[in-house]
Amino acid sequence: MFVGLSERLQEIFKKLRGKGRLTEADVEEALKEVRVALLEADVNFKVVKDFIARIKEKAVGQELLESLSPAHYVVKIVRDELAHLMGTVSNKINLASRPPTIVMLVGLHGAGKTTTAAKLADLLRKQGRRPLLVAADVYRPAAVKQLKVLGEQLKIPVFEMGEQHDPVTISRSSLEYAESMGHDLIIIDTAGRQEVKKELMEELGKIKDAVRPHEILLVVDAMTGQAAVNVAQAFNGHLSLDGIVLTKLDGDTRGGAALSVRAVTGCPIKFAGVGEKLDALEPFYPDRMADRILGMGDVLTLIEKAQENFDAEQMAEMQRKIKSMEFTLEDFMEQLLQVKKLGPIEQVLGMIPGLGGIKNLKNLQVDEKELVHVEAIIRSMTPAERREPERILSGSRKRRIASGSGTTVQEVNRLLKQFEQTRKMMKQFMDATRSGKQKKVKLPLFK
Repeated sequence: MFVGLSERLQEIFKKLRGKGRLTEADVEEALKEVRVALLEADVNFKVVKDFIARIKEKAVGQELLESLSPAHYVVKIVRDELAHLMGTVSNKINLASRPPTIVMLVGLHGAGKTTTAAKLADLLRKQGRRPLLVAADVYRPAAVKQLKVLGEQLKIPVFEMGEQHDPVTISRSSLEYAESMGHDLIIIDTAGRQEVKKELMEELGKIKDAVRPHEILLVVDAMTGQAAVNVAQAFNGHLSLDGIVLTKLDGDTRGGAALSVRAVTGCPIKFAGVGEKLDALEPFYPDRMADRILGMGDVLTLIEKAQENFDAEQMAEMQRKIKSMEFTLEDFMEQLLQVKKLGPIEQVLGMIPGLGGIKNLKNLQVDEKELVHVEAIIRSMTPAERREPERILSGSRKRRIASGSGTTVQEVNRLLKQFEQTRKMMKQFMDATRSGKQKKVKLPLFK
């Protein structure tokens, strides 16, 4: 996420920190580099101009000269201005005082509206809502079927009337159905086009008038950069958007859309798609995103992900096992599965302060395929072997496990060695935490 921009900005501020005391000329030179980095990241020109002007106003003068750590002072200003650029606070869905809450998703073809509709329904269901998905895209081939398949996967009901009815009738009829079935949230998946066209806007306007949605969210592909901003301007002019969902943000190496769209349109970014899985939709927090861009990590999001996926009693039991060296291969596999739920490993590591710099992540060379092999090897063992790895000494057992997991005996041996190293490392870490001392430990699964 924002790899190129993040790396450039961190290099600029690294040079600033190396200077110790700063002059106004030093700050001017750094801001010129920041300006170039933002423009190369496809951030809107006017946005960049205003952004640099605000930083310059705050970063030069007596306060900077008297600061004990001038470089950190400048970085803080840049961080705060980045957050301000993206919206300063997280914006939530406006819930209706009298249910159901109606959310209308709009956007162009290929932005990911249908998948986002399912992801949003799943996210809000976890918050206690009873969602209904509405298939109002009757033009794109198999759009209705796609939404039904996603609904079945998530066990979320989908209202559809086939492709012979018009979207306005389908949307209006869904309100009566939702009320009769006790749904307090309706998410309408509307049709898109390859580009902004008059007939598309007219149809969306009719749906808006028919159902009076509490939220109109524009779904745009973050990877299209400045083009996403232009699309947002067009839709906002016709529909008065309530918010924006940026999809494919995990693949956006530049950041132009995220850093421009709110400043240009005034529409808050409410959600971000950060992966292909159906749980890979997050509320968009501008301050946390600013921290990630500058390599400061995102501990709050990491904690929230852990709380959502980890069971407190299981974690307490795991700690007890680690302390008493009862940690088995079954526990080892369970921990790997829990970590995988948090998202791609490199993305998780990027949320840890100090590991946010892209070079750090490159040095770790995390290979997620290796985790798949580890899981396959452990599943090929007998329950007794998982509990007591010492049993796996004979060559025949290792050959059987390798054959069952589609791996080699060498990979089985490597896993057993890694497991023993991990068990010792965890014990050292627990002991260091208990004694208040920090010990340097090597993570064996990282090359």
